[in-house]
Amino acid sequence: MKFLKLIRYQNLLLLAFMQLVFRFGYLELIKIPLSLFYWQYTLLVLATVLIAAGGYVINDIFDQETDQINKPNKVIIGNSISETNAYTIYAALTITGVALGFILANSVSHPNFAVIFVLVATLLYFYASTLKQITLIGNIVVAGLLAFSVIIIGIFDIYPNTFEINQQQMAVAFAILMDYAKFAFILNLVREIIKDLQDIEGDKEEDMKTMPIILGQNKTKKIAFVLLLLPTLYLFYYLNNYLFANDLYYGTLYLIVFVIAPLIFCLFKIWTAKEKFDYQQISTFLKWIIFFGILSIAVITLNIIHHAK
Repeated sequence: MKFLKLIRYQNLLLLAFMQLVFRFGYLELIKIPLSLFYWQYTLLVLATVLIAAGGYVINDIFDQETDQINKPNKVIIGNSISETNAYTIYAALTITGVALGFILANSVSHPNFAVIFVLVATLLYFYASTLKQITLIGNIVVAGLLAFSVIIIGIFDIYPNTFEINQQQMAVAFAILMDYAKFAFILNLVREIIKDLQDIEGDKEEDMKTMPIILGQNKTKKIAFVLLLLPTLYLFYYLNNYLFANDLYYGTLYLIVFVIAPLIFCLFKIWTAKEKFDYQQISTFLKWIIFFGILSIAVITLNIIHHAK
């Protein structure tokens, strides 16, 4: 159980579910010619999950002192699992994930794609060891990696089967994936900023240069508020001009209840947050908004198909 907590199994399940939703709740439903067989897509999901798990482990290894202050009851490395064993787990997870990436890249006749997995694993290591201490850069890296876990689906499942005859159809599918990647990026960026607000005490002790430490909590909250306001306003625009205008009422209702309303709640909470518990609550809500936001692609696609009949 400690191992599962170390690798953040809940986040990994969410990541895997997200990638499965894009395949079976979107790409297969719109009936475009996909590149990956099911076993290959399984490799893609496993490689992504294993490398992400390795990223969580190495991050905890470098964060031991900070975590003793921010969340002393949740520290695993040094208590339940030794640092030596943690490094072994990190290496095993990362090497296996990269190896699966090499197999996948060669199976689609694009062996150069394997470098993607190496770069992601390397970036996760440098994030944990160095980048997270640089104001905003660390937040952008983590948010970007989540967004890339969406984009990589297009790289492996759409791009290899894109030819002149179907280029427009495939480009539209890829563009929609990119829109969801942008949504995931912004929300996860806000979540990372909120987590910095939550962990400000331990970060100060470790002399880290996070945004709340450099700019102060009030300015950081305002930045997070504005960043979260942008996708909220865009969703209202999208709702009115694309879903409601085309009588896609199921998709409209779903977005209002499961995405837009929670976003408005989070905006209110960010504006009024003062205690560590407030930031923890916002972070949890944002995670669920990302989950339901990703799931919306299946709801909207099914609504479009049903409406077209």
